[in-house]
Amino acid sequence: MNRRHFLMGSAAAAAVRASSLASPNDTVRVACVGVRGQGDTHIRHYLRMQNVEIAAICDIDESVLNQRLNEVEKAGKKRPAPFTDLRKLLEDKSIDAISIATPNHGHTLQTVWGCQAGKDVYVEKPCSHDMFEAKQIVAAAQKYNRIVQHGTNCRSGIAREAVEKLRNGVIGDVYMARGTCFKWRDTIGRKPVEPVPAGVHYDLWLGPAPEHPFTRNRFHYNFHFFWDYGNGDLGNQGIHQVDVARWGLGVKYPTKVSAIGGHFMFDDDQETPNTITCMFEFDDSGKKKFMNFEVRHWMSSHEGGMNEGTKDSNTIGAMFYGSKGYMVVTDEDHGTYYTFLGREQQPGPSGKELGNNWANFIDAVRSRKPSDRNAPIEEGAISTTLVHLANISYRLGRTLHFDAESYSCKGDAEANAMFKREYRKPFVVPDKV
Repeated sequence: MNRRHFLMGSAAAAAVRASSLASPNDTVRVACVGVRGQGDTHIRHYLRMQNVEIAAICDIDESVLNQRLNEVEKAGKKRPAPFTDLRKLLEDKSIDAISIATPNHGHTLQTVWGCQAGKDVYVEKPCSHDMFEAKQIVAAAQKYNRIVQHGTNCRSGIAREAVEKLRNGVIGDVYMARGTCFKWRDTIGRKPVEPVPAGVHYDLWLGPAPEHPFTRNRFHYNFHFFWDYGNGDLGNQGIHQVDVARWGLGVKYPTKVSAIGGHFMFDDDQETPNTITCMFEFDDSGKKKFMNFEVRHWMSSHEGGMNEGTKDSNTIGAMFYGSKGYMVVTDEDHGTYYTFLGREQQPGPSGKELGNNWANFIDAVRSRKPSDRNAPIEEGAISTTLVHLANISYRLGRTLHFDAESYSCKGDAEANAMFKREYRKPFVVPDKV
C-alpha cells in the first residue's frame, strides 16, 4: 500500500470514525472480503443484524462477487459496492470494518492493511499462515488501536460456559486436553494446469504466495491442502478445537511439540497430511500440562460420545481430563458440553448454546472496548502458533522445543527458518507494521 493508505490508518482518522459509532442506533458499515464459502456465512450473519449495512463486497472471482451482490439485493438491502482489489476498497473512509474470509495465506496481510486504513477487522481462522505473521497481526491491531476479532466461533458459544465451569473446578485439577478433528473428506483427485478462468483475478488471489500455474485443486476450497496457501485440516477445521482445548487447559505457548502423520488412502494432489497426531507439553508455572490433538479423514469412531448418532463419522470437539472427572465440548447441535464425575462417571453439569461471534464483533466495534471481544486476536494468534509448530514438527520429522520468550525453537535453526515465508512482492507483510 502507498503512503496515502498508511495515513488513512492514523489514530486521528480512526478516532473521527469511531466517535460516530457512539450510539447503538448508528449504522456500522461492513465490507465482506472473500465471499465464496465461509464468506457467504459472514454475509448472512450481517444481513440479519439491525443497524449493520453490508456496504461493499470484495472477491477476486467476479462470478462469485456478482452472485453475492445479487443475493444481498434480493434480501431487500441496498446493493453493496463491488471490488476485486481490497486495496481499492480500503480507500473508502466511510467503511467501518472489514470481514475477511479469504484463503489463509492472505489473512495477516489483509488484516494489517485494514488496520493501517483505520478499519476494524473480523478475520477468519487461522489468522496467520506462519509464526511470523501471528506476531505481526497482533502488533498491527495494537499499534492502530483496532478492534480485531478472530473467527474461532466457539468462543462466542457454549465453550464460554464450559471453560468457566473448568475454571471453577467442576472436574477438579485439569491436567490434560484432547482435541479431535475427524471429518469425512474425500480425495481431491488430480487436476491439470489450465488457463485462468474468465473473471478470476489470479494475481490478486496469489497475493503473497509464489507464482504457480492455475489448477482447480489449488483454487477455492482445496487451497487448504497446499502449503503455499493453507495449513492442512489442522489449520482449517482443527484450529477451532485447538483453540478450545488450549483455552480450557488454561495455558499459552507449549514448551515441547511433536507431530507425526501422513497422507493415507488417496493418491492425489494434496501436500498436507490427512492424518496427523500432535502432542503439546506446557509448563504452567512449574506444573506440566499436556494436550493431544488428532486430525483424521474418512471413517472414524465417536470418541467420548461426540457426535454419536449422526449420519457420518464426523467427530469434532475437545475433551478435558481432571482429578474429579472429564468434560466433553463438541460442535454437536451447534455447541454442547457435558461432564462425567467420579470413578462411576456420573453425569454432571451440561449445556447447549449456539452463540454469535459476528454479533459480538459488532458489539465491540460499537463500544470501542477490546475487552468486549469474545475471540480476541491476541488469543487467536497464540492458538494458531500451535498449528504452525505442529506442522513444522511434522514436516521436519522431529520434536521441537519452543521458547516463548525468544519466540524460537531452541537449537533448531532449520525449524526457525520455517517461521517466516518468502513473500511475492508487493504482497509483503512488513517487519514493522
